[in-house]
Amino acid sequence: MAFSHHLLVTLFFSAFVVGGFAQLTPTFYDDTCPNVTTIVRGVIKGALKTDPRIAASLIRLHFHDCFVITALEDACPGVVSCADILAIAAEESVCLSGGPSWPVPSGRRDSLTANRTLADEVLPNPFMTLDELKTNFLNNQGLNSTDLVALSGAHTFGRAQCQTFSRRLYNFSGTGSPDPTLNTTLLETLRKICPEGGNGSVITDLDQTTPDAFDNKYFSNLEVEYGILQTDQVLFSTSEADTTTIVNRFSADQNAFFDSFVASMIKMGNIRVLTGNEGEIRSNCRRVNGDISGVSSGGLVAKY
Repeated sequence: MAFSHHLLVTLFFSAFVVGGFAQLTPTFYDDTCPNVTTIVRGVIKGALKTDPRIAASLIRLHFHDCFVITALEDACPGVVSCADILAIAAEESVCLSGGPSWPVPSGRRDSLTANRTLADEVLPNPFMTLDELKTNFLNNQGLNSTDLVALSGAHTFGRAQCQTFSRRLYNFSGTGSPDPTLNTTLLETLRKICPEGGNGSVITDLDQTTPDAFDNKYFSNLEVEYGILQTDQVLFSTSEADTTTIVNRFSADQNAFFDSFVASMIKMGNIRVLTGNEGEIRSNCRRVNGDISGVSSGGLVAKY
């Protein structure tokens, strides 16, 4: 099963955008659906046995959420929002792949409208400079450089399509030459996978060392110019950038990365969510209730 790459931020901007910062709590379902985490974890464990790559897709909100919904509907129908399911699924996918575990603040409601336009506005594309990343992802969302680097660390597993990085291999910024911040050995490898003018949908690992594990090898890769996406490598290679020090710290100390990742996930999970009587609890995570048009909403993500 091949999945296109999505930045982690899609997790929190596809099903429940609108509103301000919310106060969520890990105990929200203690009375109404106490086994929600156990149920979600069970579904994901089963999926991982079939395809370990599903973990990276879960954390980027590109997965078949119907399986989780079906399991939850049997236990507590109409109780758990798709937005919360996705947040819990992201945590479980990280934990089951060797990463940290954390209590997921819950209580989100699902949006009443599709948000493709807003998602496209807030999602970085893989060709941005560091300054563009900060403007798009940080300044507009109230996050900081540590959040950016920590959340980018989710690229420690997952895959990317050739079309998302091929310009780095052949004609970077119109120079007719490869990106000078791309390791020459990696360049040769990627050119074999993604020949010039070839199939742009071919995929390769974002982390060439431990592709299915959630660890800090992503940052070690950046230090030797093994970042696949431009938006990854700029975190380390941009001159005098504050993110370089953060990359070095996370590369040297996996626990520091894990701690920051958890904090940033929780922080991002409180941005622009619906709570209380706002929104709805969707019966199908890929469309608003009552939508018979077949047009996805909650499942919409901006692909690159």
